[in-house]
Amino acid sequence: MASKFDRSAESLGNILIMEHVNLLIPDQAPATLFYVVGLQLTRDPYLMVGLDNMWINVGRSQVHLPRRDTAPQVLRGTVGIVVPNLDEVEDTLTSIAYRLEDTKFRFKRNKTSIDAVCPWGNKFRIHGPGKEFGEIQIGVAYVELNAPPGSADGIARFYREILEANAKITKRRGKPCASVTTGASQFLYFIETKDTQPDYDGHHVAIYIADFEGPYQKLLKRGLITMESDAYEWRFIDIVDPKSNSNKVLFQIEHEVRSATHPLYGRPLVNRNPAQSNRPYRRGQDHYLGRI
Repeated sequence: MASKFDRSAESLGNILIMEHVNLLIPDQAPATLFYVVGLQLTRDPYLMVGLDNMWINVGRSQVHLPRRDTAPQVLRGTVGIVVPNLDEVEDTLTSIAYRLEDTKFRFKRNKTSIDAVCPWGNKFRIHGPGKEFGEIQIGVAYVELNAPPGSADGIARFYREILEANAKITKRRGKPCASVTTGASQFLYFIETKDTQPDYDGHHVAIYIADFEGPYQKLLKRGLITMESDAYEWRFIDIVDPKSNSNKVLFQIEHEVRSATHPLYGRPLVNRNPAQSNRPYRRGQDHYLGRI
C-alpha cells in the first residue's frame, strides 16, 4: 500500500534533542533577575540548587549557568526561545531594567519578537508560539552561531556524515546557513558572517543521540574526542569537513553528547505558571499548563 504521508518530514535524524546550552557566569543574582524574573523561566528545584551552579528550565530544555570566578562565557550568536506570552515577558523585562543598569542587559521589542541581552552579553531572541515552532509553547527553539565565510557547506556535511543528523544548506537572515535538526522543531543554525568573532571561550551545547557509537567511532578515528565523561557521555569541540583528511577546523563549540540511555534523558522538567502570584493565588495552577 502506498503511503499518503511524507514520512521523511517527521524524521529527526540521529539527534533527538538539544538538551541545554551551558554558559559560565560570575554571579547568580543578576542571572536570577534575567532568566527567572525577566524571561519568566524556572530554576530547576531539584538539581544544582546551590551557589555553584543553576539550571534554568525552558520547556524540555535548559540553560546551565555554572558560577565561576572567571570571565563570563558569551555565545557567538543568539539563542532563540519560545515563551507563552510575549507581552508579559516585555513587562517583566521592563520591571528589572533599573536593577541591571550597570550590566550589559538591554532589550528591544520588535514586531514579532524581543531581542534581549543578558547581564554579561549573551543574546537571546524571544518569540511567542507560532507555526514555525511546531507545538512548542515554551522551549529552546534554536541556537544561531556566527560561522566563518565559506564554512556552511562543510559544517552541514560534518553533521550529516559524522553525527548522522539531518543537515542542509539554506539561507537565514539573507546569508548562507548550515541548518541542523536537533529535535522536534529545534535547530542549530551556523550562519556565515564576515564579521570578526571573539575567540571561542568554552561554552557548550548538550545533545542526545540515538546512535551513540557510530559518531563516536568516526570522531575517535579522527582524534576529535576531547572527553570520555562516562558510559553515557562523550565530548568533542572541533567541527571539520569530512571531505578533507586534514581536520582543518571550520568552527569550534563543545558538544556534550549523551546517549538515550543516559539517566537524565527524558527527565520531566518543572515549568512554572508565571501568572501565578501570592495575592490572587489559585490552587492547582502553579505549573505551566500548555505544551512544552
